[in-house]
Amino acid sequence: MSKQVKQVKQVKQVKNTTHEVIVKISDLPLSCPTDKMELWSAHPKVYLPIEKTGAEICPYCGTRFVLHDE
Repeated sequence: MSKQVKQVKQVKQVKNTTHEVIVKISDLPLSCPTDKMELWSAHPKVYLPIEKTGAEICPYCGTRFVLHDE
């Protein structure tokens, strides 16, 4: 019998630096990471529908975005 070799997929660990970001209507559409975030710690870009809820949390990094009127 042949031995089965398990392949282990390495998962990149991201430092949890959860914080809150105030978003203005002029900043929409909202995506994370934003242009102001450092690229070295970037994750895939996701668009967050903050217009519907007034607040969203990025599913990758946990950053909380809150929509405020200008």
